[in-house]
Order: sequence, then structure tokens, then C-alpha cells
Amino acid sequence: MADDVVLRLLTFNALFKGDVRPRLRAIGGVLERSAYDVVCLQEVMARGHARLLGRLAEAYPHRLYTGAALLKGGLVMLSRWPVIRQRFVRYPFTRPVRPEFLMRKGAQVALLDTPGGRLAMVNTHLSANRDDDWSDDNRYSRVARAELGRLGAELARLDPALPVVVTGDLNLPRESPALARFCATTGLRDAMAGDTRPTYRPTPSWPAPPAFDHVLVRPGAGGGLSTECRLVLQDDTVTLNGGRTVYLSDHYGVEADLRLTGNG
Repeated sequence: MADDVVLRLLTFNALFKGDVRPRLRAIGGVLERSAYDVVCLQEVMARGHARLLGRLAEAYPHRLYTGAALLKGGLVMLSRWPVIRQRFVRYPFTRPVRPEFLMRKGAQVALLDTPGGRLAMVNTHLSANRDDDWSDDNRYSRVARAELGRLGAELARLDPALPVVVTGDLNLPRESPALARFCATTGLRDAMAGDTRPTYRPTPSWPAPPAFDHVLVRPGAGGGLSTECRLVLQDDTVTLNGGRTVYLSDHYGVEADLRLTGNG
């Protein structure tokens, strides 16, 4: 293994509603033309949609998704590199009751065999805070703590020698107390710490949303894992039948260069 290998990651919430297939076709085309090594998608709800992406993005022969008609968690992971093992971890049901339960939210935990050595990649989508209040005493903060607790328990099962990347739509602002405690407990580092830009697309009714999409990293024992992140897919659109133009999603993508050093 080379001592210094850079892998390129994309995380992107693909939006499960509204002109889904045309947007997914456009996303598939973007992926096929791009140099990503691993792509983590959220809100790809139907197995047929995951298959569509697979047909369009043939450069990623290793594809992870779980479920019959509907995908567990709406999660899809595409990789250029082999998957040694993988599992889906379902988050606990925590009140308040909400339609989101139908999404069966959780995390994909995969061990990838990359040119930089083995890498644990986690793709996840946490429950939304429908009050937009991330203080500790909010009712949805209890949900976030339960889900992060389950995710933290899974990370504790991983070999400490492995470098770890946790990415996806965490539905938590970068500065939220719950996210800070999770990182402190698990040893993860926010690769975009201090970046104040939103990753949810601003709207007239929400002109300054938070950053919900994250890349959290932890080097393996004896190895290094450094990152450089960028926002992408901010202005990409698709033209629908009839001439109407829509953005690829209501989120921006986050692209990360993962530099692995001595993790063999």
C-alpha cells in the first residue's frame, strides 16, 4: 500500500419527492462523469430508483442498499472499491410519533478495501427536528440522542485500527450540543468545523438554514486521515418535460478528499 492515498467522497441527500426520476437520472450522469471513489446518498427511497442509479453510474460496481420495494433508511452507497462486509443498523423508535417512521432510518456500516487500505464508511440519515430547535430540552433532541447513541455503539464495535468516516444528512447543525457530544464520545472530528455555510438550500421562508450534511472522521491507530471538503451540486439543474427547470435536490452535496497515511 502506498503511504499516502487520496480517496474522493461525495455525500448527497437526493430528495425523495418531486420529479424524482428525472433528478436521479441527472444525478446518475453527474456521478458517472465524476472521479468519486465512494458516493453516499440519502433519501433514495425505492429499490427501482437505486437500480436506476446503478445503470446510469456503471463506474461504481459495488452498490449497497437494503430492502425489497422500499429501501431501509433510504440509503445507497456506491463504491469503486470492493466491500468486504456491510450491515444496516436501524435506529430505535423514539417519540414523538411521526410519518418519518416509515423511512426506517438507520445507518449503513461498510468495510471497504481501498488502495489506501481498509476503511470503515458509515452512511446515515438521522431524524429531522421539526421544531427547528436543537436545544437539549427540545422533544426532537431526545430522538437525536437516541439515534446517535445507537450509532456510537456501532462505532465502538469497529476495529480501532480502522480509519472511520461517518457521513450523511445528520439533521443537526454543525454547532449543536448533541453533535459535539457525539464527536467527543466517539473520537470523531468534524472535517468542516468552523464552516458556517448551509448545506440545505436556502429558501425565501428559510433564508439561513444550518449545515445538516457532515463528514466526520477518525484516523485508525497508527495511521492518519486528513480531509479537505467542498460544497458541490449547488447550481446543478435538470430541465423537465415542458421546459421547467429544477435543482437536483433541496440539499447541496459535500465532496471530501480523504487522505489516508499509513493505515495499511
